[in-house]
Amino acid sequence: MRQTLLALALMLSPALALAAPDTPLTRGAKVAFLGMTFVDLSTEGAYNGVRADETARLQLIENTTRDRFAQEGFVVLSNDPVATELASTVNPADCYGCDVRMGERLGADYVLVGEVRKVSNLVLSINLVLREVGSGEILRGIAVDIRSNTDDSWLRGIRYILKNHFFKS
Repeated sequence: MRQTLLALALMLSPALALAAPDTPLTRGAKVAFLGMTFVDLSTEGAYNGVRADETARLQLIENTTRDRFAQEGFVVLSNDPVATELASTVNPADCYGCDVRMGERLGADYVLVGEVRKVSNLVLSINLVLREVGSGEILRGIAVDIRSNTDDSWLRGIRYILKNHFFKS
């Protein structure tokens, strides 16, 4: 019985460690925010291509994220030194560690990437992931579903992520 409990505890301990997003973030640390990527999985996108309002919303939530990190005392670095590589990367949130490598070249402590995935005008999700550059370890990461494709819903989604999963107060 005792061996079974020990084996169970050993099996669960890594999962529990990964599930605990309470690792404190170091205020004043340098953050490489590589931006948000829009992934359009909708039929509308396949037929009509890029929409100006969605492009503007992506910029809106990038600015909101950048501003919140600055308000929380982090230094958000310029991406200019990796601009060419970043521009040729389809999705920094899904590039086999290129985000961490770019963060390393920028001299960042953390690297932050995100995505907005559109299934339809009604169903979208926002994903945000923060990694430690030195280890590549994910310190924060969450996806939230939002309903409706408006400035309000996108802002509500990113603010929820930042308030409840990145900067709990």
